[in-house]
Amino acid sequence: MAASTRTTRILWIGVAFLVLIGVAAVARRAIVLLGLGTLGSGGANPAATLDAGFAPHKWLTLIHILPGALFLTLATLQFLPGIRQKHLNFHRWGGRLLVVLGLIIGVSALVMSFKMNIGGPNETAATTLYAIVFLFCLIKAYLFIRMKNVVRHREWMIRMYSVGLGVATTRPIVGAFFAFRRLTPHEFFGIAFWLGFTITFMAGEFWIDYTRSHGTQAIASGDSIEAAPTIAAH
Repeated sequence: MAASTRTTRILWIGVAFLVLIGVAAVARRAIVLLGLGTLGSGGANPAATLDAGFAPHKWLTLIHILPGALFLTLATLQFLPGIRQKHLNFHRWGGRLLVVLGLIIGVSALVMSFKMNIGGPNETAATTLYAIVFLFCLIKAYLFIRMKNVVRHREWMIRMYSVGLGVATTRPIVGAFFAFRRLTPHEFFGIAFWLGFTITFMAGEFWIDYTRSHGTQAIASGDSIEAAPTIAAH
């Protein structure tokens, strides 16, 4: 039995919401870092503390977040039903680009974990662990598609993508901490990263397990594209 339309629709709504949050967060951060506007970062606005933490490492931050926004957008397109069937060349070239973007994001995340951390050791631990997980999933997904094992490739792609979405998930969590103001950014930023990454990673594992039990084996023969994005051409 295939995954239900309702469940799939709910999943896509959640993913689209997180992608929009992630891209919007990148746009705001880039505008502030490049001096194109303050966007509420001055005065007593609690976001000013976070802006001040990123400012000394402007170019490192931009090297990380700009490819990150492109990654979230492009990776989402890789999952869309019909893209691989109707636009195979775009799918394959998009996959190659995702590999490059993923390496830039993962490596820069590791550097940022130690050069700049608003949340102290707790944030460093969270971002270091999940940056390593992200890179590991990327490499596994690449190796499996080179072996033409689409089923295993799909699963590692979902894991990688879920880690990437974790950054967007931290944004509403940070917003909630700001709203209640019971902890300082130094105290809650690390907690927010642990929660954000873990929630989406667990959601990714749930989806892998759910689609396994609802019959996605057909993707091995290319019958189902919804569950089988490809990051590199065969």
